Amino acid sequence: MVAPAAAPAIALLLIPFLLFPAPMAAVLIPTDYLALQSIRKALSDLPGSTYFASWDFTADPCSFPGVLCRDDRVVALALGDPRAGSPGLSGHLPPTLGHLSALAELSLVPGSVSGPIPTSISLCSTLRFLALSRNLLSGPIPPSLSSLAHLRVIDVGFNLLSGTIPPLLPRLPSLSTLILAGNRLSGPIPSFAQNSPLVRLDLQHNRLSGQMPVSLPTSLRYLSLSSNQLSGPVDRILPSLRRLAFLDLSSNSFSGPIPGSIFALPLSSLRLQRNYFSGDLRLPGPVRIPYIDLSFNRLGGRIPAALSAAEWLYLDYNRFIGEVPTGFVDRILKGEMRVLYLQHNFLTGMAIGPPSKIPIITSLCLQFNCMVPPVQTACPARAGQQKTRPAEQCPKWRKV
Repeated sequence: MVAPAAAPAIALLLIPFLLFPAPMAAVLIPTDYLALQSIRKALSDLPGSTYFASWDFTADPCSFPGVLCRDDRVVALALGDPRAGSPGLSGHLPPTLGHLSALAELSLVPGSVSGPIPTSISLCSTLRFLALSRNLLSGPIPPSLSSLAHLRVIDVGFNLLSGTIPPLLPRLPSLSTLILAGNRLSGPIPSFAQNSPLVRLDLQHNRLSGQMPVSLPTSLRYLSLSSNQLSGPVDRILPSLRRLAFLDLSSNSFSGPIPGSIFALPLSSLRLQRNYFSGDLRLPGPVRIPYIDLSFNRLGGRIPAALSAAEWLYLDYNRFIGEVPTGFVDRILKGEMRVLYLQHNFLTGMAIGPPSKIPIITSLCLQFNCMVPPVQTACPARAGQQKTRPAEQCPKWRKV
């Protein structure tokens, strides 16, 4: 059964220009005119792109695709054709970007633009929107970006950026979206002010290490720290994030208990797989999270019946014991569960037999437990061929 995709990334490149009225005809000041000429020299269309074809400086630069002016200044610059499938641009971002000092929005479509993020961008003191994702930008994130007090969105994800996260970047007072995913960033995650307006924090697929930051904004609705080298407990900080709708801490080395209060959050997706979480699951009440993945941990005890409300549930490769609660059987037979993976635990039974018909839309796997699977179902290849645990591993969980 194919699991649902993670929450889709915000379509940031389609946002520019929404904050401005219709442009007015005017003559650009010389610094902005020369800055646009420098940008044109530094960047080129990749084969198949025609973005720069109409950048003819014998005409009014304010009429160029991607250029928005107010009075005699450039206030927004969207570099590249934003239509789906556009090949994007190549070249580098020139330091003269900083000469566009009235710039409020700067975006770059996915492509092959390389080199560093110019530190001169910090001279654009009114910049509110910065989106440079999915290119080949390298080097550190300029610490000078931390001086841009009006920045609301920073998306430099899926580049080749390295070094540490500037410690003052999370302290930007207006920042609502911070996407640094898919780079080569290392070191710890800086602390955030709890009263920050940050709604989305995406740091997945980096090389970040250390523990969860001491504080995170209580305004967060999307938090992804997956595929890093983070460790330590999470029970001190996560319960305070009561507005979370998406949480992904997978593929790290987090340990200790999973706080039960997480299961009461208004989450659409909870992804904690491939860590070292341990102990029993103690749930405070009903669970209304559709997608839950706790696989490949060290969780034990009995499976809470409240988890049967999930539509996709992955509990495989843990240390759960006892019988599967009957609520799971009812949900499966009604076709209300799409995935229930319980393989590679120490479970001793499930009240479902061969006469029962598993709906075709449901994927159920029970093998390699302390029981003979009561129904034969197709399991993922990673579950292996062995149907039952060796008897010597199961004496404590045999039914008397």
